[in-house]
Amino acid sequence: MLALKYEDGLIPVVVQDKKNGDILMVAYANKEAVELTYTSGFAHYYSRSRKKIWKKGEESGHFQKVMRILVDCDGDCLVYEVEQTGAACHTGYRSCFYRTLDGTIVLKKVFDPDTVYKTKPGQKEIP
Repeated sequence: MLALKYEDGLIPVVVQDKKNGDILMVAYANKEAVELTYTSGFAHYYSRSRKKIWKKGEESGHFQKVMRILVDCDGDCLVYEVEQTGAACHTGYRSCFYRTLDGTIVLKKVFDPDTVYKTKPGQKEIP
């Protein structure tokens, strides 16, 4: 595996739909998350807010099967080319990039986040 450059222990990951090239999301990964992704074939990331590794789809069932990992010329950014199950965005849209700068919604919701992410007692709601 190539040497990667992590800043503060993290590397940005652009997630792209393998079939049509759509950008689905951008997240961060630490070394362990990259290794888990590489070995398991499913996307893992590092949550800066929860301070832990998470597997995409572990709560929603909307997994990302990683078909290829690309590294930029500087080794400080990755692209995961994925087969997306369901939606990538926790708000219910297929892509996290579902609106324009002026707030116009350009995609339709794929699922209802209130149903998928039922809040458990004592748990914070997902924004």
